[in-house]
Amino acid sequence: MLPIYVGKAVPAGARMGGDLGSSPGKVLQKRLKEHADSIRSAENLNIEDFHCRFLVVDDIWIPLGESLIIARFTPVWNSLIDGFGNHNPGKGRHAGMRPRWDVLHPGRSWALSLAERPEKAKDIAEDAATYLCERTPKPFYSIHQSGR
Repeated sequence: MLPIYVGKAVPAGARMGGDLGSSPGKVLQKRLKEHADSIRSAENLNIEDFHCRFLVVDDIWIPLGESLIIARFTPVWNSLIDGFGNHNPGKGRHAGMRPRWDVLHPGRSWALSLAERPEKAKDIAEDAATYLCERTPKPFYSIHQSGR
């Protein structure tokens, strides 16, 4: 199975060496809920079509784990169709362009405040189909059978 998105959930202030006593479970649960809300908001996705796998590790390993999995699998929502994990940029910060994810999967109300992309959902979907067809999961090992 090929992952379509890899993300992380780090406690508040972790990038700045913040509170190491934060409950990782609450942070992870909140982030997974945000992702589920994004999928539910999309007009053309069904939450029942998705599942997730997660690993709880000490804060120091979170960025490394995320980076390694993204490098290994290049998930489509982390590379070609950016924006799934984005948050609302907040009031007065909507000068950026709408993420490709929100063009392909419209429904998040805050994304409508961002500048339109020049490309259309059909073009992004075609790019994604090609991208996914070119990427088949690479086995961690191979089995060689002799012709006996």
